[in-house]
Amino acid sequence: MPFADCRIPSFVKEGGLLTYGANFPDIFGRAASYVDRILRGANPGDLPVQTPTKYELAVILKTAKALGLVVPRELLYRADEVIE
Repeated sequence: MPFADCRIPSFVKEGGLLTYGANFPDIFGRAASYVDRILRGANPGDLPVQTPTKYELAVILKTAKALGLVVPRELLYRADEVIE
């Protein structure tokens, strides 16, 4: 899977209803600073644990329609990606 393709989990692309989770490219980018610090001699056990700071919501309307669900407009406005 290409790096840019990891933003939206494959089960949503294959017909899942929706997903809400951490933005993996952001996590990977922030991990680079940890690698740099470790390579410069930092003890991994001394580095703070980081939690995700960016989250993404994706909705697939075709699945909602197939299930007979109406996705609230407010949810669609907040979604980072709406797949028709």
